[in-house]
Amino acid sequence: MILAVFLLFLSTRMDTFQLFTSISQHISLDKTDEAYLQSILLPMKVKQNEFIETAGEVTRYFIHVTDGCLMTYYTDQEANDHVVQFSTAGWWTGDLQSFTSESPSIYSTKALTNSGVLLLPINQMNTLLDRYPKFEKFFRIIFQNSLITHQQRIIQNLSDPAEKRYQNFIEKYPTLEQFVPQKHIASYLGITPEFLSKIRRKLMDK
Repeated sequence: MILAVFLLFLSTRMDTFQLFTSISQHISLDKTDEAYLQSILLPMKVKQNEFIETAGEVTRYFIHVTDGCLMTYYTDQEANDHVVQFSTAGWWTGDLQSFTSESPSIYSTKALTNSGVLLLPINQMNTLLDRYPKFEKFFRIIFQNSLITHQQRIIQNLSDPAEKRYQNFIEKYPTLEQFVPQKHIASYLGITPEFLSKIRRKLMDK
């Protein structure tokens, strides 16, 4: 029992190292800050194709990816999946509207590979921000960056040709093509898998 607890503690420390490094780029953390944040994070291993969020349920956690890759998508009435985001190591994800308003989410999030995440419960997050106001700045920066990325993607989808959108994608996610099915990449780009194949062949021929 003692060994199991120690291994869990060691695993959590390893998972949070990357997160603390990222946070320290925006705010200064002392040992008390780190200890409290670590105490409220829930480490979780997610198997490939396992869901971490399901449409119709309230999002209870803000999710930090430590390794692997998650995919967030919306399923329309014709059962077509529309990929909204790929989240790799170092990314935060989760339905913010559902998370903050406690309303059912319209998105599902699943692991495309065996992945590791740190879950931050909504109640614990509110307590964190009350006790340690410096984290308000960190999450404000995270949300601002997310909004900027979202706006940039909208502009790209409206103005850039599909080939340019694909090139931007592989620059942003240089390793995803190795394990993400083509249909998911095509969905993210707003094109058909067949058209994506044509773009790939064209670029290979250049």
